[in-house]
Amino acid sequence: MFGGVNKERIVLNESSVWSGSREDSNRPDAARYLPEIRRLLLEGKNVEASEVLNTHFTCQNKGSGKGSGASVPFGCYQVMGNLHFSFTDDNTPFQNYRRVLRLNKAIAEMEYQQNGVSFRREILVSHPDECIVMRFTANRKGKISFSASLDRPERFRTVADTANGLLMTGQLDNGTGGKGVKYACMLRAVTRGGTISTHDNCLTVQQADEVTLFITAATNIKSFAHRRVKNEILTASASLKKAIRKTWKNILTAHCNDYQRLFNRVSLTLGTGRNNNALQPTPQRLLKAANDPALFALYFNFGRYLLISSSRPGGFPANLQGIWAEEIQTPWNGDWHLDINVQMNYWLAETCNLSDLHDPLFQLIASLQEPGSVTAKKYYNARGWVAHVITNPWGFTAPGEHASWGATTTGSAWLCQHLWEHYLFTQDRKFLKWAYPVLKGSARFYGDMLIEEPKHHWLVTAPSNSPENAFQLPDGRVSYTCMGSTYDMQLLRYLFTACIEASRILGIEEAFREEMIEKRARLAPTRIGSDGRIMEWLEEYPEPEPTHRHVSHLLGLYSGNEITPRGTPELAAAARKTLNARGDISTGWSVAFKTALWARIGDGNRAHTLLLNLLKSVQTDGINYSNGGGSYTNLFCAHPPFQIDGNLGGTAAIAEMLLQSHENVTEKTDHQVCTRPILNLLPALPDAWSDGEICGLRARGGFEVNLAWKGGKLVKATIYSKLGNPCRVIYGETMIDISLKKGGTCTLNGTLKKRG
Repeated sequence: MFGGVNKERIVLNESSVWSGSREDSNRPDAARYLPEIRRLLLEGKNVEASEVLNTHFTCQNKGSGKGSGASVPFGCYQVMGNLHFSFTDDNTPFQNYRRVLRLNKAIAEMEYQQNGVSFRREILVSHPDECIVMRFTANRKGKISFSASLDRPERFRTVADTANGLLMTGQLDNGTGGKGVKYACMLRAVTRGGTISTHDNCLTVQQADEVTLFITAATNIKSFAHRRVKNEILTASASLKKAIRKTWKNILTAHCNDYQRLFNRVSLTLGTGRNNNALQPTPQRLLKAANDPALFALYFNFGRYLLISSSRPGGFPANLQGIWAEEIQTPWNGDWHLDINVQMNYWLAETCNLSDLHDPLFQLIASLQEPGSVTAKKYYNARGWVAHVITNPWGFTAPGEHASWGATTTGSAWLCQHLWEHYLFTQDRKFLKWAYPVLKGSARFYGDMLIEEPKHHWLVTAPSNSPENAFQLPDGRVSYTCMGSTYDMQLLRYLFTACIEASRILGIEEAFREEMIEKRARLAPTRIGSDGRIMEWLEEYPEPEPTHRHVSHLLGLYSGNEITPRGTPELAAAARKTLNARGDISTGWSVAFKTALWARIGDGNRAHTLLLNLLKSVQTDGINYSNGGGSYTNLFCAHPPFQIDGNLGGTAAIAEMLLQSHENVTEKTDHQVCTRPILNLLPALPDAWSDGEICGLRARGGFEVNLAWKGGKLVKATIYSKLGNPCRVIYGETMIDISLKKGGTCTLNGTLKKRG
């Protein structure tokens, strides 16, 4: 909703509007070249290995179309359409304009005065009714008049559906010259007073007292969780007929109840600061972010709103744009990138008490097993399944079209981290039983793929890379292909550990468990180089781009758990040096990632500095490529171009500054071994957030935590146990072990002494 008074455009999105179609993108003879690639790598001929990769080990055909796949089989997430309004008073000045998005209700509102009349527009997207609903009102009767039309940049036909409605239909490009996904979008108007008429592709309302508009949409694509819709028009029509029988009040109530059931689980208050900038419009607040702690709370809440609004069970997971796109060729196809971006979208799901919204990602992961097993066989002659860097609704798991970025093999390993994290937070054995075959299939692939490197006899991935980054060889040439990147090794240690622990919990497959234990022990470790930094590759290669946006070799710090200031202080110190060398200035999602990394180190002030970079105001007329590394005036992350991962990753990073639970303490007694998750309270609280309160954050082990602090010091902590597990609570240098019954609550003061 762009907020135009006399002319308005509403961009309509539906998460399954995808061009393209299923295609076998695997090279049938790729595995023949794997021994040659490995021989060259073992001989130190990385550039030559890269050349073989590029020629014989990328995808066949056009792949993602170099990020522009709208007209190739890979496809592209696209805009559903545009709803245009033209109001009668198109040249009359207006006053007292105000536009607001209410994050606590997920309702957009707009108010203004024109010709002495006060007008109000409201719009919501109702999950219970599967319908966009708009209401136009005025303080005088008969003053609402406008015409409305539906279109999109290509492949559409709009007709009058009824005397008070429009129907837009079309079929997207499947990438092979044929017909792809079908879609339907319906508009219906209901008025109090006035008249409605339709002509061709235009709906006209004259002199109404009040207007309610209903918009529904559907496609015939098969989602990961449901069968294919047989008729998209009938599906959209059924939703419309159901919704249109309800009043605005009933729809509003059902929408708010559904949304607030999720949004109200967590609340964050950070104070208003010295100048109380919270009373100013958001674009102005961005310019004064350093003195506006409440803006960071707003940004945190905006991220939760975005995930709630773009990831519901039964639909597709949030993509690079979440769900918001206004193009046919969305930047980078609006797909799911597996080398950080889709993972970053879901980092907040567990910590911010939105665990149920993780499900669309789980369904995507499960859908990749079948095509991923074909890729594993054709490229690596391996069992199990693999996905590389990019994927789509059509099951693309092959490498990308260029080895410099497309040959990363561990996208599937990182996806599986989300399955295990979900279990760690929920302790849901039923879910773990479902997820275990997915975890095992991924680990089976990497177990088959590993080779022994000759210098230390470690097991390593080959070929390997560190996503999108390159290194310089002794002869001065630059390469991106290596063996056993730190990124790969950290991911595999996490994955193998998850499989080991899952098999123990479920009491199954001891032989596979022992295999994983043996191979995990032989993986190349995370090491510190002569410069005191974490090594990114097996060798200490110079960096052609020292401030590269990816910091993939710190995955063991976040979102993994093998590097901690308490448990591995030397590695944590090396991680700090690595972050200092990479620098604070970068693209949007990279800044969000670095914020989380600094939070894990425990440096709240540095994390706050990074958040200020993330909130740097980017002034532009649109969501484009030319400005980046901050936020557009509507708070969308200006990557560039707009990508939702910066927003969602930023929210996760703020949660990590206030509560961490990735560490454990294990205690052995004569009779048993007790493992307690460590709940670290306010581990990276910045000086700028001196007073605040957060309620509802989740911690691993089934805990919910409320915290209040004043003057930078903890005042009160409430720990609620959903499952009855023991835990250790830490605040600074103070520690307490607590054991609660299922449903029990413990309240602590600032010294971690129990209150009451």
